[in-house]
Amino acid sequence: MDEERALYIVRAGEAGAIERVLRDYSEKHRATFKFEPTDEDKRKKLCEGIFKVLVKDVPTTCQVTCLEVLRILSRDKKILVPVTTKENMQILLRLAKLNELDESLEKVSEFPVIVESLKCLCNIVFNSQMAQQLSLELNLAAKLCNLLRKCKDRKFINDIKCFDLRLLFVLSLLHTDIRSQLRYELQGLPLLTQILESAFSIKWTDEYESAIDHNGPPLSPQETDCAIEALKALFNVTVDSWKVHKESESHQFRVMAAVLRHCLLIAGPTEDKTEELHSNAVNLLSNVPVSCLDVLICPLTHEEETHEGTTLDELPSDKTAEKETVLKNNTMVYNGMNMEAIHVLLNFMEKRIDKGSSYREGLTPVLSLLTECSRTHRNIRKYLKDQVLPPLRDVTNRPEVGSTVRNKLVRLMTHVDLGVKQIAAEFLFVLCKERVDSLLKYTGYGNAAGLLAARGLLTGGRGDNWYSEDEDTDTEEYKNAKPKEELLKPMGLKPDGTITPLEEALSQYSIIEETSSDTD
Repeated sequence: MDEERALYIVRAGEAGAIERVLRDYSEKHRATFKFEPTDEDKRKKLCEGIFKVLVKDVPTTCQVTCLEVLRILSRDKKILVPVTTKENMQILLRLAKLNELDESLEKVSEFPVIVESLKCLCNIVFNSQMAQQLSLELNLAAKLCNLLRKCKDRKFINDIKCFDLRLLFVLSLLHTDIRSQLRYELQGLPLLTQILESAFSIKWTDEYESAIDHNGPPLSPQETDCAIEALKALFNVTVDSWKVHKESESHQFRVMAAVLRHCLLIAGPTEDKTEELHSNAVNLLSNVPVSCLDVLICPLTHEEETHEGTTLDELPSDKTAEKETVLKNNTMVYNGMNMEAIHVLLNFMEKRIDKGSSYREGLTPVLSLLTECSRTHRNIRKYLKDQVLPPLRDVTNRPEVGSTVRNKLVRLMTHVDLGVKQIAAEFLFVLCKERVDSLLKYTGYGNAAGLLAARGLLTGGRGDNWYSEDEDTDTEEYKNAKPKEELLKPMGLKPDGTITPLEEALSQYSIIEETSSDTD
């Protein structure tokens, strides 16, 4: 009945009547996502009628109401087939100011029409394969980038940027060709990075360092949403960026990583929005070539180095004090380096562990990121080692028992999800410089057996990567308890079926194999 009445007015009424009836329809169906199949044909005709109104010279308020209803109707995939034509797509492009290359965004009264048109395009492109093909034909990605450049530094049109970015994300999600076009032809990497700089109001103090105001206000909801959409679009653009071949690309990735470092050190309007913002930053950092992640840490500035008249050089010089992580001016410091961003990532990882669910989607990205950072960047590994695997003093409880980060990660080493337990074990193994004896010291043999078996290291040794040699960190408590570790040994079966230490069992099988190979 609603569609029938609205269709009648849209076909025969004047602009004021059309606006009133469609406003009523919009308010009634604002939260409708499932529609009655019996009214499908009426909804198709209503869509067609709305497109005919949109080409007429009607007031802006009437255009906005028409677009609101069209957005609601476009949630139904079935009705989009007959209305998704090149002509209708071009109507929406014109209303979204995506056809004008030189026209600036000066008429504030038109902004609601632009925003609603972009919202409609997001729904239609996502739900219609025909619209996706037409988007390629109409070069929609290039038009969206042009619109972004018009509003790049203008905060009062954040809604336009937000839905422009969302549409770019949808396009690049659905078409690998558009990812490549955005990356190379349209220079999407610097463009989207600049959008983030604008959203965060970044002020650069050095090539890859930005000023952080720890006492500043949080991002507004609009700035946060805009940043999240830009992060998602950038993820698609950089999803295949495992290697860097050009110096210019290395520079651009370092700039982006520096922007993401800034992102990790600021907050959104709510705790949930901050977590969503940081989650998308973590996902994007996973696409950055690991060699460019050195900008996540940086030497302390003179202001950071000074705290109540005391500098780092004046701290006690014994080994314990040298390795200690100190908190000064809200800055995590390690060996003279600012480790705030790494500390945020570590806290983010622990929160995801504590959630106890969705580990593969929520936890593995940050664990993988920290693992690769630790493997490549010595200061990051040493800082994380001190935080996650501090000198072992509790030698009475099993490694998986307790509430420390180490305990939580050790418990993950026997998780039912193969991917989760592999990356948790790999992270700890890298922190131990891939030394089997060090890993066993912190995790116990039973928890580490899966990784060691996969690496062929059940009898000891170390991994393939080289790490610098550090001083001995064994505590007196561990040194006293270490001999008791002999109570637990890896075991194997001898050829006669009896159990024996694994090393002895393997040697007996080697003897049998050599004997059999010498026999004719």
